[in-house]
Amino acid sequence: MTAAQHAAIQGHVSKGFEAVRDAFAENFSRRKELGAACCVYRQGEKVVDLWGGIRNKVSGEPWEEDTMVMVHSATKGLAAMTLALAHSRGWLDYEERVCTYWPEFAQRGKETITVRQLLAHQAGLFAFDAPVDREVVADLDRLALVMASETPAWKPGTRQAYHAITLGFYEGELLRRIDPRHRSLGQFFQDEIAAPLGLDFYIRLPDAIPNSRLATLDSPTVLERLLRFPIRLSLATIYPRSNIFRALITNPGAGISQDDQRVYARNLEVPAGGGVGTARSIARAYSVFATGGRELQLRRETLQALTAPAVPAASGFYDECMKGEMRYSLGFFKPGPTLPFGHPGSFGAPGAGGSFGFADPQAAIGYAYVTNRMGTTMPLDPRDVALRTAMTLIET
Repeated sequence: MTAAQHAAIQGHVSKGFEAVRDAFAENFSRRKELGAACCVYRQGEKVVDLWGGIRNKVSGEPWEEDTMVMVHSATKGLAAMTLALAHSRGWLDYEERVCTYWPEFAQRGKETITVRQLLAHQAGLFAFDAPVDREVVADLDRLALVMASETPAWKPGTRQAYHAITLGFYEGELLRRIDPRHRSLGQFFQDEIAAPLGLDFYIRLPDAIPNSRLATLDSPTVLERLLRFPIRLSLATIYPRSNIFRALITNPGAGISQDDQRVYARNLEVPAGGGVGTARSIARAYSVFATGGRELQLRRETLQALTAPAVPAASGFYDECMKGEMRYSLGFFKPGPTLPFGHPGSFGAPGAGGSFGFADPQAAIGYAYVTNRMGTTMPLDPRDVALRTAMTLIET
């Protein structure tokens, strides 16, 4: 029995893309994949659409064509698309100060923070000082008051620290201020991006989605994380006063998007890490951004801004949370030495556990990989790397 048959892999690849199917199958036979999906659009055409494995490890239920999964920080790319759309509509200037759109933001050392700095994780707002729980997150007005009162950890623009969870909340309030209808980021995404493009992706998962469509996450043990994460990052994740612990683990922490009864939290927006959807939808969205954005009426100036190189903080690209170099721009990750992907103008976002989506305008590629078995290598997951390597060989 082949690896593809053993994992019950389904879907299709266009002629010439068989190597991606082989890599997807090998993820199950060699890299301990549980359930996953991969999709690639090239020049607007869907050339890879694969899914397989197990949706629920306990029940053994299979991963279906319409199975959705939480993609953690890969959500950041979809959230950043909402601000790119606002930029194209003339509502937002990336070089303007945040307080121009959100006057209450101009306090406690935040007066000069620009939109670009905020979206590049250079604002020093990677963790909340005030208590923030699910109740606060669900009340956008209350959350806005908390954010307006926060104090940067250092002078904005001087250093970089991954705003693992907070970024999406700041983006959401900024969008509420500039949208003439004052919609939440999740609602704006649904109305202006997901619905027009026919996407199965939610930044605010509704009650109407049944549990049977959702893949349950298989998380690594604490020991596995400690042994396989980079050592400095591993130690930081268990130290309550570390930057990454405060940014990702607590107050409110990434776990806020989970729900014991409903798999994932419903009607709750965590735009930096709580998105739920299919690889097909993520790849489709990035494909539109990679091929001119006609479907969303994106302006050329917006797409040029997204493909431009990342602008470092005064101290460079070293990330005070991730303990290494990372490159961010306008809400997206950009290719760099520690996270190579696509051509230099590419932009996207990886998620904890291995999910990844990006646009490569030079190659006219929209790519996505999602999984329910949380990997323990950061920022590159060998399953995703195998798929992208196979895709690159085809491109060349």
